[in-house]
Amino acid sequence: MPNKNQPGTIIVTGASRGIGAAIAQLAGARGFSVAVNFSTGEAEARTVAEQIVSAGGRACAIHADVACEEDVIELFQKAESELGPIKALVNNAAITGGFSRVDSVSAKTLEQVMAVNVIGAILCAREAVRRMSTGRGGTGGAIVNISSRAARTGSAGEWVHYAASKGAIDSFTIGLAREVATEGIRVNAVAPGLIETGLHAANGAPDRLQRLASTIPMQRAGTPFEVAEGVLWLLSPAASYTTGAILEIGGGR
Repeated sequence: MPNKNQPGTIIVTGASRGIGAAIAQLAGARGFSVAVNFSTGEAEARTVAEQIVSAGGRACAIHADVACEEDVIELFQKAESELGPIKALVNNAAITGGFSRVDSVSAKTLEQVMAVNVIGAILCAREAVRRMSTGRGGTGGAIVNISSRAARTGSAGEWVHYAASKGAIDSFTIGLAREVATEGIRVNAVAPGLIETGLHAANGAPDRLQRLASTIPMQRAGTPFEVAEGVLWLLSPAASYTTGAILEIGGGR
């Protein structure tokens, strides 16, 4: 059973690599029991969970496609069964849909991006609220949605469709935060800028970090753990009066 001094169980979606993996690892180090969710990258997700356990924490890897309602329900049930009551959720799972101008994007790509990035996040938040809300017998908790600076910049010429999905996440964060503010749940978002992950190469632009570094006031890309620190702050008691906020972590860009 979890130690009563631990902050409880956290679900981190899309946690097999990149920002999600960093959040999961830091959450484990801060005392959370971590459900490392993955849709693809099972081996990587299990490695993240094993690293948390090896460091003295509690974790398990759970497969679920957040765009599938049945998978989301099962994800929360498994996390509760294996690790204990849910106290936090990080909606990190997302896809970009690849680089494309709006006049070239397909309906299929739009459907996939919105299904994972928006519908998936809302479904996960729904399940979290059902468990954490003091109005439903819960003891409260916190949700952090991973947005993007793209929601503000628009990402013209690259992935406006992805930026639009993150704009929806910003609106969702503000609305849900106000909806559950009296139910013991805080809802915030982190909006990373250019971050050193494999996302850029996976989308066919391995030089993107170097190419765009000069556009950032700090003249460098950020790291996944710099984003994770912001997420863990928002989840912590130190942010007890913070809800409906969108924390930009983008080096000033």
